[in-house]
Amino acid sequence: MPLDQLLRGVWRLWRWLLLAVLLGWGLGAALILGWPRAYVAAAVVAPAETSGIAVSTLISANSLAPGNLLDTRPGGNFAIYLAALRSPEATAMLLRETPLAEALAESRADGPLAPLRAALGLDRPPDADDAQRWLERSLSVTQSLASVTWTLELAHARRELALELLARLHDFAERRVREELMALVRRRVATLEARLAQERDIYLRTPLFELLAQHQRALLVIGADSAVAARLVSGPAVELRPSLPNRPLLLAMLAVAVPLACAFLGACLVLLRGPPREGRRRR
Repeated sequence: MPLDQLLRGVWRLWRWLLLAVLLGWGLGAALILGWPRAYVAAAVVAPAETSGIAVSTLISANSLAPGNLLDTRPGGNFAIYLAALRSPEATAMLLRETPLAEALAESRADGPLAPLRAALGLDRPPDADDAQRWLERSLSVTQSLASVTWTLELAHARRELALELLARLHDFAERRVREELMALVRRRVATLEARLAQERDIYLRTPLFELLAQHQRALLVIGADSAVAARLVSGPAVELRPSLPNRPLLLAMLAVAVPLACAFLGACLVLLRGPPREGRRRR
């Protein structure tokens, strides 16, 4: 079909298209404005390995070996810290020490599918799997392009709970890395002491004493340093007004997408009808 005929066919449907655009705007705006909003708690952290007296430098001599400049993936204790934030152990801690289970149950009861689940007998209290999926969906970790800092963000409908959950996640991940490092150093110290108790060669005992002193020093630093994986640069803090979802952005996208979609559907309808017949033209 020629372009001029297609445009004329679409123009003949302008009343229906206008009605469809208004209906789409109304339904979309109602959906966006009725969407439950959430507060975002944020914290800015930096890897502890970036400091000059990082604990990892006292445990492994090659922990800060330079790698590929294009490789921005986290490493060392900070990588373990980031993985621990979304671990099943972190989810179990939140369910045990915070009212996360009650909040998930309340959110599910207020959802639009709650009557359907109740009618079908599928309503059940949230379990660890539901909490794990919520944590993976709600927690975001973003790396800064201008520095070595990372931003942790956690969204929840309750402002105080969002701040509490993020603070507890940070403390849990930091504590887990500290405990693993402490256990590692203690095992090495015990192994070195056992070897020194059996070794009689003075030339072998001297480097063993140096290794033992190094790990004893690392043990002191782990116990004294406040951060062994991630240092808090800012936060945790939570915003005063909910920002998720971004209503202005969604409404702007709706204002552009609905007319384009209606025009496309109108063009498809004209193409399906085909060109006008000769008999109709004569009339």
